[in-house]
Amino acid sequence: MKVMVLGKATERSEAGEFGTAEEFAAMDLFNEQLVEAGVVLAADGLQPTSKGKRVAFDADGNTTVIDGPFAETKELVAGFSIWEVASMDEAVEWVKRSPVRDSEVELRKVLDAEDFADSFPAELAEAEERAREESATKQ
Repeated sequence: MKVMVLGKATERSEAGEFGTAEEFAAMDLFNEQLVEAGVVLAADGLQPTSKGKRVAFDADGNTTVIDGPFAETKELVAGFSIWEVASMDEAVEWVKRSPVRDSEVELRKVLDAEDFADSFPAELAEAEERAREESATKQ
C-alpha cells in the first residue's frame, strides 16, 4: 500500500528555519534507512506558507487566489513523503523511528482502484494502471 506521510509545520519551519546541521544529519540517516529498505518512493520539504498560495473554488468553479502566509501552523504541511509499505502499522513503526521532534506526522493511505470497489469500472481501473505505468517509465 502507498502511504502519504505529511510532516506538519512548526513555528520554526514557518519562519524559514529548516533545522540545525545535527538535525539534518539525523534526518538524512533516517531517509537512508528508508531508501535501503525500499520504503520511500518520493520525499521533499516545502517552503514556508509565506511563499505559497492557495486557490479556493466556489460551487460554480470560480476561483480566488489567496497569498500566504496561512494561519494555524498546526494544520500546515512542511514536508511530505510517499512510502510503499505492507500496512499502516508498518508506516507507523517507521515514523516512530524518525528523528522528528516537537512536531506531528500524519499518515494517509493513497487511494487506489480497490478503494472504490464497484463504483470504479474495470476499464477505468485498467486505463489508470496503464497511465501510471507509462508515467513511471518516463521518469
